[in-house]
Order: sequence, then structure tokens, then C-alpha cells
Amino acid sequence: MKTSQEVLYNGIRLPEVWPPRINIADRKEKEYPAPPYLADPPEVIPLGTGRELFVDDFLLENTTCSRSWHYPEKYEQNPILKPEYPWEVNPENGSSCACPKSGGVWFDYDRKIYRMWYEGGWLNTICCAESKDGIHWERPQYDVFPGTNRVLPYGLKCDSWTVVHDYYTNNDNERYKMFLMEPGWIARGMCMTSPDGIHWSKPIATGMAGDRTTMFYNPFRKKWCYSLRAYFDGRARNYVEGDDFIEASQWGMDSPDNPESKAVYWTGADRFDPIHPATNIEPQLYNLDAVPYESIMLGFFQLHYGPPNEVGIKTGIPKITELEFAYSRDGFHWARPDRNCALRCGDNNAWDRGYVQSLGNICTVDEDKLTFYFTGFYGNEESGTKSAMYDKGATGIAFLRRDGFVSLDAAEQESEILTRKIRFDSNYLFVNTDSEKGSLRVEILDETGNVLNGFSRQDCISIAANKTKQMVSWKQNNSLAGLAGKTVRFRFILQNAKLYSFWVSPSLRGESRGYVAGGGPCYHGPIDD
Repeated sequence: MKTSQEVLYNGIRLPEVWPPRINIADRKEKEYPAPPYLADPPEVIPLGTGRELFVDDFLLENTTCSRSWHYPEKYEQNPILKPEYPWEVNPENGSSCACPKSGGVWFDYDRKIYRMWYEGGWLNTICCAESKDGIHWERPQYDVFPGTNRVLPYGLKCDSWTVVHDYYTNNDNERYKMFLMEPGWIARGMCMTSPDGIHWSKPIATGMAGDRTTMFYNPFRKKWCYSLRAYFDGRARNYVEGDDFIEASQWGMDSPDNPESKAVYWTGADRFDPIHPATNIEPQLYNLDAVPYESIMLGFFQLHYGPPNEVGIKTGIPKITELEFAYSRDGFHWARPDRNCALRCGDNNAWDRGYVQSLGNICTVDEDKLTFYFTGFYGNEESGTKSAMYDKGATGIAFLRRDGFVSLDAAEQESEILTRKIRFDSNYLFVNTDSEKGSLRVEILDETGNVLNGFSRQDCISIAANKTKQMVSWKQNNSLAGLAGKTVRFRFILQNAKLYSFWVSPSLRGESRGYVAGGGPCYHGPIDD
């Protein structure tokens, strides 16, 4: 742990002690700290790193719009990947799966394809598949285990694991990073690196961790972050970060109760999480995956609703876990203003009737939509084995409008959105809006609240469109170049319209300079540039 006065890209100043320590009394009461930047936002918020989303009130001075939450829609032809080959069945426990768990789906910009790292057979091995469209997948044959697409070497088995495509390293032999926990309860994990995601270095032992531990990269702060399974109040999470992938993994064996521990208590389910009607059991936080998306860290809280493992062992029916969106602007504190799960289990006859889990990098990004990959299990009621509830695991996808987590909405009566004071260095304003049956206009105010000449609502050319990228223009202006570096506010005026996001771009192409999660064919790398 270190002292810091780090100022982030969005103007947020981190507390002096970082990462912060959660008060144990609050933790026991299941009161995790709200993001401090929401109560005390920067005086002026810098724009220019990604699209600005309305997932919280960070950018809002006030609004008369209503807020709507939106959720991904499952693909009708799911699952897109299911166990079909002998190595996708664990020979020791008989349970089959072909699902990424927290593995990864990353777009390979050199080869122009999607690549998926997934678990072949429950607690068995890791495989790599390829796809041109992200929906239809092929299993290439690699030389690690000839005739198969297996890539996990050294006789290792996988329990919890993550693969991250490191776009930022200067070492070509470390383009891919893997964190791995072998089957067990509490043990040391392993870190490996690879030039191609196929051939992996010899593992380096990490600190002690519980099963279902994962990791992610936070490029906003250039930190490798480990999401450690914790055991306070049931399942929960501890946190470790570091500048280097290997160095960050050496968190040791100390409990976060030790003030010298590198790991700190992080988060868990809290008293605001509703009880699932199917089990009537208090939820726990099973896992937390995260990825940079546009101007925020996007998270999936995997909430565990039961029943206990012993019930699944007897019945062969998987336990219920579902996925809830979470949002962070500092990479540590999470806002969860909507407690509805975004990806739920299917019905009792569905392939994903239980154990729904997130992808390590959450989603991939196309021009107009996000694709969420997720794991689901059917189980096996006839097997009679201890691992039967982990049988028949497969991979599905769900789609959401680009930036479509939250919209600010106006009905027939005209409504407004006023931002806090902002500052930018770009030339053009873009919006993601559905105003096809109404209108959206924007005016720009100086820091004292006066409308700037030429940027009034009367000067703005009304937008009536349903587009994920639409430039805003005024009668005498379409460029904001003259306002670069000045403190201003935007006021959006909506009627029969929804606003999902806005951003300032350096060019007429509308690039956001924000992050695009697992990427996609519309981009050239991890940033929309």
C-alpha cells in the first residue's frame, strides 16, 4: 500500500492512501463505500478519454429526464459453442464443458479474427478457438497437443483463470498474460506469458488465493489488478494491484487484516442486493470481472443465490449465479445503482439454467452493438457424480446497443440535461441518441451559466435520428475548436428522445479515444482512434 495524490484522466483525485482500506465494521454490516467521486466530483471534469456514459451522476449537474436501464438480449441460436470433442470432457469426473468462464475473447488485429480461450471439460484444460464474426467458431489444431486446440501446457488443470491480450507491452514474448488457479480450495496461483496465446512460459507462483480468483488490466492507471476470492461474510472479493503483471501477483500469504498486507478488502454483495425468489437465500459475490470500456471500468458482479453446493451434488442441477452490471471511474469503487441482473439464468429446460458466468473481458465492441459472451450450465440429473451439476457447460452471447447500459429519456414534454463544468481539447461533439420520433438539441454555456453566442438551442440543428454516432452542429458552427481549453457546460434539450452518451472528438470521423473492451473489426487496437 502506498500514499498517493494521483489525479486520473477524468479529474478524480485519489485518496492519499491507495488502495483504500474498508472499515471492518462497515464490511460486517455489508455497507461498502460508495464511490467518493460521486459525492465530491472534480470542480472541472476533463473530457477526451472515451464516450461519456450516464451510468451514474458524475457528469450531471441536474436533469429533468428520467433514467432507464437496459439489458443485453440473448442470441436466439445460443449456445454458440458447446462440448463436442473428447478433450472437452474431463476424463476424471466425466463433466463436459466448452465455455470461457473468465477466460477471454479478444479481437486479433493482426489476423483480423476473434479468438476465444475457453475451458475444455470441467476443471480440465484450456483451449483456443477462432472466429471471423464472433458467432461461428472453429477449433484450429495446434502443436501443443497435436490434433487438438488445447493450449494449457505442463500437465496443468484449470479451475479459475483469465487470459488478457496485453496491447501495451514492449516485450513481444509477453503479448498475452494468463492467471491460473488449479483445482482446489486455497492455494497459490500461477502466472504465465505468451507471444501468441498458444505457447506459454513456465508458470510463476503467485500469492495465496481462493478458487474463482481472476485478474484484469486497468489501462487508465496502467495497473494489473487481481480480483481475489475472499471468505468474509460468505463469498466476497479482495483486491491487489501493481505496475507489473508478475510483481502484482506476489501479494504473499497475509490476510487483509494485516495492515502490511498488499491485499485489501474490496467488495461483496450488500444489504441492497435482493434475494432470489427461486432460493430465498441471501446473495453472495461469487466473482468480479472488469474491463475498460470507453471512459469507465465496466464490471460484471457474478452474484451467487444458492442453493448450497451439497444440494447441487445431490441433484445434479447447477447453482444459480447471475450477472449484474457495475461501473467504476477509479477502478476500485463500484457504482451499482440498478440491482437488476443483466444476464439471468434460463428456465429449467434451458441450456443455461444455472451457473451463468461472465467473460474475463466482459464484451467485444462493434460500431453499433456490444456482444457479451457468457457461460451457462445445464447439469446432469442422471449422472449421480459429485461434479454432475458442472456438466454440459456451454457458451452463449447476448447483444446490447453500443453504450446502451443507461439512457436519459424525455417524453412529449421537453426535458433537459445540464452537465457539470467540463473542459476539452477536441473539435466536434457527438451523441449516441434515439430521437428518431422527436428531437435533440444542444446548447453550450460558459462557466457562469450564460449561453455562448452561436451555440444556443435556437442555433442548434435539431437531431431526429436513431444512431450510435451522430455529430451535433449549429447554424454557424460545427466545430468546437474555439472552445478548446475553456470551461463550459453542455445543456441537452430532448423531446420524445433518449440520450445514451456524448463525447468530443478530434475529427469528423467521431473517434472517441476511449477503450473498446475486447475490441472488434471496426478498430485498429484497444482504443477507438
